Amino acid sequence: MSIEKRRELDLFIHMIYELDKGVRVLSLLTTSMDNEDVIKEKLDECGYKYMFEYLNNKMINVYFGTAESILVVKSFNKSSLTHLSPEEDFILGILLGYNTEKQCTRYLSRKSA
Repeated sequence: MSIEKRRELDLFIHMIYELDKGVRVLSLLTTSMDNEDVIKEKLDECGYKYMFEYLNNKMINVYFGTAESILVVKSFNKSSLTHLSPEEDFILGILLGYNTEKQCTRYLSRKSA
């Protein structure tokens, strides 16, 4: 296993730890498609809901967390993060546990653009 792939999987395991501890309700990992099967297996084992966004023929975004948070992300019905409205972007950032004040600033700047 390559060092990069190992690092991505180590980060993934840490994200599961944060979900388990209640630090956040949703995580987002951008990773190689080579990790897809391992990630699916671990998330099924842990009982977390997830969805995959295929970025290209090599990379994926993996959203995983509580059932409700995944339903919110699915409700955006967008093919890419770049297509999110300012409101959807704000909601996603809050669900991911990003700094609330910075998310407010980001929202306001996107809304006025």
